[in-house]
Amino acid sequence: MGMGVAAACTIISIVMDGNIADFINGPSIFVVVGGTFGAMIANYPMEDIKKLMTLVKFAIQKSDLDLNKQIDDIVDMANIARKNGLLALEDKVKDMEDPFLRNGVMLILDGTDPELVKNVMETSVYFMDERHSKYASIFFTGSSLAPAFGMIGTLIGLINMLTRLDDPSTLGPAMAVALVTTFYGVILANVLFNPIANQLKLKSQNEQIQKDIIIEGILSIQDGENPRVIKDKLRAFVADADLGEAEAQSAQAGGE
Repeated sequence: MGMGVAAACTIISIVMDGNIADFINGPSIFVVVGGTFGAMIANYPMEDIKKLMTLVKFAIQKSDLDLNKQIDDIVDMANIARKNGLLALEDKVKDMEDPFLRNGVMLILDGTDPELVKNVMETSVYFMDERHSKYASIFFTGSSLAPAFGMIGTLIGLINMLTRLDDPSTLGPAMAVALVTTFYGVILANVLFNPIANQLKLKSQNEQIQKDIIIEGILSIQDGENPRVIKDKLRAFVADADLGEAEAQSAQAGGE
């Protein structure tokens, strides 16, 4: 939604103060869009580039992550385990939609050492974070490349303009075309690439907090802790998540 508002405000300001046709130039679009995506392909494996549209869709979709519900589910499991023993959780495993939670419960049902359970689950979270960081970095790279190719296009336009100094009447239009390329680069970076990269980063942070809640909850259940204590301990993660989200949104607003 935010990207749509930014794009709409830009278009409206152009229409209110000029002719939108003056801001449309085929060669400029070709240099900025083609050059930016070409350089991104050169920087990242093709299998990652193919996921760009999926990542864009994921970034703009509203997150269905509910940390409070996650905590309630873990506390319910803690109550069952405290009353009937860990093996009573076997009936709940098949109904768990989250594979990370399901694998964690299966580990403690198998009698796995708590330290090993923690290591296995934290390793999974580590590689998840690595993947997410890589995907966000693709868009951060795009946000750096787009203005650079905008400047390249502007330089091309200026060179072409300087070769035609014999006709002063063409200088104004030629300069306008040259500057439009820089405009495209800045818009592409700040209306598309940067917001998507920051959204991916924010969602990754929230998902990592969810995984940390699950890990702490699983280990607490295995240790036989009181469900009320578990709930209070896990709610601290939600407070940290709210604070982290506010800081991330503040940083994003400052970057724009």
